[in-house]
Amino acid sequence: MSSAAAPVPPQTPFTTGRARLNIGQLAIDQLTFDEAITEIGRLVDSRQGGYVFTANVDHVVLAEDNAQFREAYSRATISVVDGMPIVWASRAMDVPLPERIAGSDLILPLMKLGAERKWRVFLLGAGPGVAEKVGRIVGEQYGVEVVGWDSPMVRLDGGDAQNDPIVAKIREKDPHLLLVALGSPKQEVWISQVASKLGPTVAIGIGAGLDFIAGTAKRAPVWISRAGFEWLYRLVNEPKRLWRRYILNDSRFATILLREFWQRTGAQKSE
Repeated sequence: MSSAAAPVPPQTPFTTGRARLNIGQLAIDQLTFDEAITEIGRLVDSRQGGYVFTANVDHVVLAEDNAQFREAYSRATISVVDGMPIVWASRAMDVPLPERIAGSDLILPLMKLGAERKWRVFLLGAGPGVAEKVGRIVGEQYGVEVVGWDSPMVRLDGGDAQNDPIVAKIREKDPHLLLVALGSPKQEVWISQVASKLGPTVAIGIGAGLDFIAGTAKRAPVWISRAGFEWLYRLVNEPKRLWRRYILNDSRFATILLREFWQRTGAQKSE
């Protein structure tokens, strides 16, 4: 008589085990760049799915009023800091963040790691032909297996009729890692909408990362990025597209910081 198969124990939810900085409506993991690569690699290898976001000043401001964006961030498996003003502010708070971790900087180290661990990678977003070009570049230079790419028109109100065919194309290739370059807040909200349908695939929002690799967009020199002025470099190069974000929207970041410091001061006095 055959015995029944033993039940498979549920997987433990993934956690970095690190402290998180709460700033505005967002929570950001206290990770160095190398630790972020390690944790993302561990998440991918766990085959539990999930997604990774890179929080910058614009994201902190967006989360104040955009409920979909805020909810998407609340379910992120890993959230790292992509903004020097947040790093600087964190040093005066309870959880100092060690360094900036830009989404575009994560791509090539993850491609190297993916080649070593035999990951399958899918690229989504950017303009026509960009993802395909990047797929060929990283495949040739790093040896990672890029199993597909797509540049669909995505609307956040497109629903299942829009999303299911895109997800089906991704699931057909069964990638370990999905890089999503749709820009914020679209990529974060879209990832959260389809995350439960992606199975074990881990998604990462990378903004203009594919354009930087393909050479279709210019990135600030390293010294400008380290000084915290990459936003200004991008504004000078794309003023019509970015002036509202950086001049109007992100000026609210100072107000959010003042609120954070006020709340922390009040909490300390009440203890």
